[in-house]
Amino acid sequence: MNTSIKTALAAVGLLVAFACQKENINRQLPTHDFDATDVVAGRYASVRIGTQRWMTKNLDVNHYRNGDHIPQVRRKADWDTLTTGAWCWFNNDSVTGAVYGKLYNWYAVNDPRGLAPTGWHVPSDAEWDTLSTHLGTNAGGKLKDTGTLEAGTGLWYKPNKGATNKTGFTALPGGFRGSNGTFFNIWSYGAWWSSSEFSTNNAWYVSLSYYSGDISKFVTDELREGQSVRCLRD
Repeated sequence: MNTSIKTALAAVGLLVAFACQKENINRQLPTHDFDATDVVAGRYASVRIGTQRWMTKNLDVNHYRNGDHIPQVRRKADWDTLTTGAWCWFNNDSVTGAVYGKLYNWYAVNDPRGLAPTGWHVPSDAEWDTLSTHLGTNAGGKLKDTGTLEAGTGLWYKPNKGATNKTGFTALPGGFRGSNGTFFNIWSYGAWWSSSEFSTNNAWYVSLSYYSGDISKFVTDELREGQSVRCLRD
């Protein structure tokens, strides 16, 4: 056979093999593949879960969308009297903050200047419900990071029941700050605000725990509570 024909056929074979390999890879991509645009642009890595796209980390901004500063409030006595937006790290520890993100009070979440970055928003109660319904049984476990603190393989206390992180959401137990300024339950619970009010001065939030694979929903009138925020793509 002519050498040039052999070369051409070999090239065609390689192209076909590459196309098949690429097709197989695409078929195997999980529903929580990273959004390359966000990663390359150096903004926010995200995962697709059903019809929604979520950030893979808790929010960690110190300014509103319009650029206005959100104050960091450290002192317990000051946190206890807040009626405007504020943030803190758990235990006022920046090392902890680097892992779990910031805790925000409801006033920051509800501020008309916008807590979430452009292109994102704090999910409503209904949007949290959409996530939970899509995941079905063991919904919270599918969101939680795996491993346990005691085993040195994770950050949740054992048993970290149901944890698979099947979605890539990688929920961590960042705890929360009480309305009186006291810090609680790191390594045991994670709490995330919704943008929805139940009624005047009452807001919805969701929680995950080390002893359950469920997503729990609560209403609180303690709007000074410091909780994590996980943003959803517009």
